[in-house]
Amino acid sequence: MSSSLVAVPGIRTDLGEGPIWSIERGELAIVDILERRILILDPSSGDTATIRAPAPVGAVAFRQVGGLVAALEDGFWAFDGPTGWRSVAAVQPVGGDRRFNDGKCDPQGRFWAGTMAYDGSPGAGSLYRLDIDLSASAMVHGITTSNGLAWTRDGATMFYIDTPTHRIDAFEFDPAGGTIGGRRVAVDLAAFAGSPDGLTIDAEDGLWVAMWGGAAVHRFADGRLDRTIRLPVSQPTSCTFGGPNLDELYITSASYGLSDAALRAEPLAGSLFRTRPGVAGSSGVAFAG
Repeated sequence: MSSSLVAVPGIRTDLGEGPIWSIERGELAIVDILERRILILDPSSGDTATIRAPAPVGAVAFRQVGGLVAALEDGFWAFDGPTGWRSVAAVQPVGGDRRFNDGKCDPQGRFWAGTMAYDGSPGAGSLYRLDIDLSASAMVHGITTSNGLAWTRDGATMFYIDTPTHRIDAFEFDPAGGTIGGRRVAVDLAAFAGSPDGLTIDAEDGLWVAMWGGAAVHRFADGRLDRTIRLPVSQPTSCTFGGPNLDELYITSASYGLSDAALRAEPLAGSLFRTRPGVAGSSGVAFAG
């Protein structure tokens, strides 16, 4: 475990996910999916604001015009303080058998998020793209547990995780049109403990992946394991870079599904962790719509 790893005070989640940093605001947003909460942390003051969502919330991003965009149970919603929530693009029925699970903005400010079945049915999910005109398109079908997303510095490659495949896939990415193709395996994770969950990328195009059930975040460079951050919890869920110099790595985790005995053994389960991994990342892109 890294000597710089600390649990951020005052934050505890059931199913914490989707951390995203805004360098313009100096704030970090995370979601607590099934508790229908978005937490906004101001590290400079230590204050945390809570926004209640009208449905399970799988992913969130800051908006360039202010407020937030989020992937809720049935599709994409926008939030701002004065007017609250409004649906902008429904893609599935309210109260259906699927929910959104993870998402992120591409370098051009489109919001990508994917779905999964509540019961984990294989192939029931899809990956969607929300464009800046607020139209939504299904980009990949047949997904089981849609998870991590990241883009290379040159914008030519999109990385993506469908958890049960135990790998990180790479797509050829067209920045102008937001289209993808040429899917290939970038990192095979079958030999590693746990299952791949959330994903981020650093300034050197190193991939950082949280291993649910593996108590670790791994960094891969050119497809090979480069370093590991060990955690005092078994269910890390995702990670992102933040801080004024983007040299802090924030890691979300979950207490979801743990037995009473496991919770006693993992008193920090569901915490948000922060560490300095020795490399900087990139700030989360705001939604341009």
